[in-house]
Amino acid sequence: MFSVAPGRLLPGPYRSLFADRTFRRVMPVFALSDLGDGMTVVAVAWLALALGPDGGQGALAGIAVAAYVLPGALGALVLGRWMRQLPARRLLVTDSTLRAVLLGAVPLAHVAGLLTPAVYVGLLGASSLLHAWGKAGKHALFAPLLPEDQRLAANSVISTSLWTATIAGPALAGLLVGVISPAWIIGLNAATFAMLALQTGRTNLPRTPVPPVTGGTQHGLSILRRQPELFGLLLVTWVFNLAFGPVEVALPLFVADDLDAGAGLLGAYWSAFGSGAVIGALALGAAKNLPLWPAMLGIIAGHGIGMLPFALTDTALPSLIGFAFAGLVYGPYSALSFTLIQDRAPADSLTTVLAARSAVLLTASPLGAALGGFLLDRTSAPAVLVGCGALMILTVPTSIVVLKLCGSRRRRHQHAHDPAERARCTDRDRPSPQHSRRFDQAESSTRD
Repeated sequence: MFSVAPGRLLPGPYRSLFADRTFRRVMPVFALSDLGDGMTVVAVAWLALALGPDGGQGALAGIAVAAYVLPGALGALVLGRWMRQLPARRLLVTDSTLRAVLLGAVPLAHVAGLLTPAVYVGLLGASSLLHAWGKAGKHALFAPLLPEDQRLAANSVISTSLWTATIAGPALAGLLVGVISPAWIIGLNAATFAMLALQTGRTNLPRTPVPPVTGGTQHGLSILRRQPELFGLLLVTWVFNLAFGPVEVALPLFVADDLDAGAGLLGAYWSAFGSGAVIGALALGAAKNLPLWPAMLGIIAGHGIGMLPFALTDTALPSLIGFAFAGLVYGPYSALSFTLIQDRAPADSLTTVLAARSAVLLTASPLGAALGGFLLDRTSAPAVLVGCGALMILTVPTSIVVLKLCGSRRRRHQHAHDPAERARCTDRDRPSPQHSRRFDQAESSTRD
């Protein structure tokens, strides 16, 4: 149902959400920084292609894409002792300020003639060191401000902003590359982070006590290892992200070399992917009634199928349609995987488990991008893109084997304890009957 008010038509939960003055002040700069990051998807790789030596452009593009993400995993692991004790606003302001300064140095170094490949990669890597904590602060900022019935709406708005930026950011960057250097697009992204830091820093937020720290990333990883189904999900998602990593590097070369086109078409590819993802995410209502594991494995296989049209290089249309289809099927994946984690992880350690999961997954796509860069110097972009799709498809039968092994391990663990020992187990470590039935249904579906 929609609540009608003079001058505005919004669903009831969203109308009450935007009635909150703090949310209205901060959300626009959230959306602006998301748009800046969306433009950087195109600019980082395109600038690397311009800076790279002959025969080494692909490798530099892969390293640059990895540098823009991978140090965040290192920051999550190494700096947790200090960063996890900071309030959400300070985490967000610190990360945004660091990104604004270091990304802003890219166009300055470009103008001064000092932007060598080493300087470029170094600035990108240093700018991302705190980004995992900044993202955590961004999602935790409104938790003490909003009642519980508005938090889902707030998370939905934040997610919608990210997907919208995936559509608009690359398309806008593709247009701007025809007018200005990609270095200046990265500078525009730096400006959005500066505005985010400024607006968040001067917004009055109620003082809330910092929650006690009950464990670090290692504790979260130990919980994942003790939960076979969650550990299997982590492995499957890591391989899925690894398989997608080379796409971010190979796609610019595919557009530039095989299709002989410019950054505008590259932006169109990412916009098609983002548009498909938005539709897929909105269609989650139908997917949520399906068994989670079969649905997620179907997403991985469908994403891989969407990559196969890149084998056709005579025209962009087949691969554009395929990439949009890949985004369509990918849209619900994150929500489904988070649902599985929320069902299976101990409630009092959920934040720790999610932080550990993020630290591990942050390594997958950058490593895939770096690997894709080196492969591109030895083979063609279409071969790499189709190979990514084939790897995703092959991940599905491998995941079925992992599922069965996880189920066997869980049953052995249960039988290894007599009733007296099981009675001493805490409720949080014992899977509920609902969880066991869901997992057994997933195994039955995979066998079928």
